[in-house]
Amino acid sequence: MKRLNWKITTAVIVIVVLTFALARLENPTEFEATDSSSGLAIQSWKTDNGTRVVFVPAPELPMVDVRVVFDAGSARDGNLPGLAKITAGMLDEGAGDRDADELARRFDDIGASYSASVKRDMAAFSLRTLVDKPLREQALSTFASILGEPTFPNDSFNRVRRNTLVSLQNKKQSPGDLAKDLFYKNLFGKHPYATPVSGEEESVKAMQRGDLQTFYQQYMVANNAVVAIVGQLDRQQAKELAEQVTAKLNPGEPAPSLPEVEALSEANRVDHAHPSAQTHILVGQPGMRRGDRDYFSLYVGNHILGGSGFGSRIVETIREDRGLAYSSYSYFVPQRVNGAFIMGLQTSNEQAQQALALLQEVLVKFIDQGPTKDELAHAKKNITGGFPLRIDSNKDIVEYLAMIEFYGLPHDYLDTFNENVEAVSAADIRDAFQRRIDPEKLLTVTVGKQAE
Repeated sequence: MKRLNWKITTAVIVIVVLTFALARLENPTEFEATDSSSGLAIQSWKTDNGTRVVFVPAPELPMVDVRVVFDAGSARDGNLPGLAKITAGMLDEGAGDRDADELARRFDDIGASYSASVKRDMAAFSLRTLVDKPLREQALSTFASILGEPTFPNDSFNRVRRNTLVSLQNKKQSPGDLAKDLFYKNLFGKHPYATPVSGEEESVKAMQRGDLQTFYQQYMVANNAVVAIVGQLDRQQAKELAEQVTAKLNPGEPAPSLPEVEALSEANRVDHAHPSAQTHILVGQPGMRRGDRDYFSLYVGNHILGGSGFGSRIVETIREDRGLAYSSYSYFVPQRVNGAFIMGLQTSNEQAQQALALLQEVLVKFIDQGPTKDELAHAKKNITGGFPLRIDSNKDIVEYLAMIEFYGLPHDYLDTFNENVEAVSAADIRDAFQRRIDPEKLLTVTVGKQAE
């Protein structure tokens, strides 16, 4: 019966979507009053219990995407790494008087989708549903119950904890995961960003159901949340939706500020022996935060250095010219406070030292000389040309909306993104990299079979 219901619901969705698409083709002016194709008209307000809300009408499809983000990422784990992720994963294991199966069925029967994820800064819960009122009401009431009245069933907690421990055991066999955990541990030291989002064996074993309830009561509250909405709704409908979704949350308080990340005082190297055919290498240091004044200079510069795949200097030098690695890259992880700047590659154990030396050489040259005129022009064309594809769906837009509000970025962030990219000069990139990246104080982590 569940499969039949799903097929019927899917057919209804397809028919409704096609109907609206055809209607728009036949009468393209019908939606012009609210269509903001030249930019996103972000509306914002607060719910009665203090949650910040951002909303963009999207009349093209009869659907609505909702994303609720709490300042409740792994940076809030305290002395129990993994607590945020397990807590978020437990919310749909039981809520109100419904168990996990009943909650899943209520979404499944109407074609709605629910998901939860955790990063270092945030815990995010997403819902997609049709706007048809009976379907929408069922999806929203279920979503609100999951967010506002989770029961954390003891048997589910024991199962989730066992599964997490199995996953952590499997990570030990992955040189890539080992390298990443070692990199963050040594880069951030005692900072909350140092521990893995998925937790550690010792902390997960020590975790109790009451720890999840305490974490939930402190961090998953109205004043520590952002609600982002994109869909075929008017402002009043969006306001009612936001009130419904957050109605069961306790008001609570915003999470305290995170400590600043300290710069590395000297170079550091960590070599971890692992019986793998290839050596995984990560090199970097603290980079930048969201809203950083150097964000666009570092972003465009990294696109040239190692962020654009085959067109980047790192890939051209290490893979194309020398054939030392199949995969090589660099990227920034902008977060609430300075996140990581990472360069990485995987290569044969015998070539690890040669590839590492070349990686550092590419960085030093880039910092010293900056990009060429042609590299900068190509990067700008590539970034601005591809930008529309990054916001071409309601799902993409709702994630950007939540990010913008969560980090306090200006509401015209997306409208001015390409303009800010175009404004970056080669001198800006060289200056930013020279001030922010010190090649004499890099952290280097290698995981693989040490060459004899």
